[in-house]
Amino acid sequence: MTFLEPASKFYSRFERPISSLSLLSGFIFDALTLKRVDTLWENFWILIHLLIICVFIILIHANESGEGDEKNPSKAHFWYVNILQFFFGGILSAFLVFYFRSADILVTWPFILLLIAAFVANESLKRHYVRLSFQISLFFLSVYSFAIFFIPVILHQIGTYIFLLSGLVSLVFISIFVSVLFYFLKDRFTESKRLVVFLVLGIFATVNILYFTNLIPPIPLSLKSGGIYHSVQKNDTGNYDVTSEPRSWRDYLNIYQDFTQTPTDPVYAFSAVFSPRDLNITIVHEWQHYDEVKKKWLTNATIRLPVVGGRDGGFRTYSMLTNLTPGKWRVNIKTTENKVIGRLRFRIVDSNTLPALVDEIVK
Repeated sequence: MTFLEPASKFYSRFERPISSLSLLSGFIFDALTLKRVDTLWENFWILIHLLIICVFIILIHANESGEGDEKNPSKAHFWYVNILQFFFGGILSAFLVFYFRSADILVTWPFILLLIAAFVANESLKRHYVRLSFQISLFFLSVYSFAIFFIPVILHQIGTYIFLLSGLVSLVFISIFVSVLFYFLKDRFTESKRLVVFLVLGIFATVNILYFTNLIPPIPLSLKSGGIYHSVQKNDTGNYDVTSEPRSWRDYLNIYQDFTQTPTDPVYAFSAVFSPRDLNITIVHEWQHYDEVKKKWLTNATIRLPVVGGRDGGFRTYSMLTNLTPGKWRVNIKTTENKVIGRLRFRIVDSNTLPALVDEIVK
């Protein structure tokens, strides 16, 4: 092990910046390389991470010896803890990428915040890796987050029952794992047993509350693109010709961009929704206007549209309305179970003439 001593000392000295850089690099790598939740490579990559995490949680506690071993590069325990942290960071960054792509951040920020908190805790609370309860909690959150989108992918279905099945599978899996861990740890596990059960059930209850209050994005669905246009028409190549108002960079700083409406021209809401292959669904375009007097959103129209799964860029479809009331509007792109996939926000401004419009092609 003599040849490893310089590397061990260097890592021990610069552990925090190296760890932070590794975690950030891993997140950027995942954002650039992880494309779809239904591909073999992405799911195999996550399953391998979960397996490695299983192994190293057992190794850490089955071979734990003296105090401070987690800070001593000459001890195997030090490397077990660091390897575990690395793979937790990798899997959590993958979940952040997948869930962030599937979320309207203004709607589902609590669950995204939960994943970010776990991601940050993996970095800043490393000393707690010797505490079994912390490891099991983070592991269960990882398993549950994976099951939420993996079960719909393999069953080609989404909905409340599929979500509940995902939770049941996660609980069964973590129960088996804890039983195996108990076999190796024997009496040492007894002290942490109640806390582990409490934390696992607490995470399970929190995720369910977030789901049934519509605060979890409906992964594996995601809104790949969308917009409010003056016209939408499918062309001979299978793509869509759309017209929109020219925008400056300042316009993108506004949540509700102005949309000029004339008495005769319709308003189009266009959406490209990704769904895994063989997962064909119906989505809803819910057109809502904000009533300034009642101070609440009122539904003007609900339009059901089919989505066929499998297309990288999402299945493209649109809805149309005319004579919208001036003011704030939004089109909620939702599942039939009221889960928000995305949201298009705009402000209607009445005018007798349209500004110069820009032609685009949406592929």
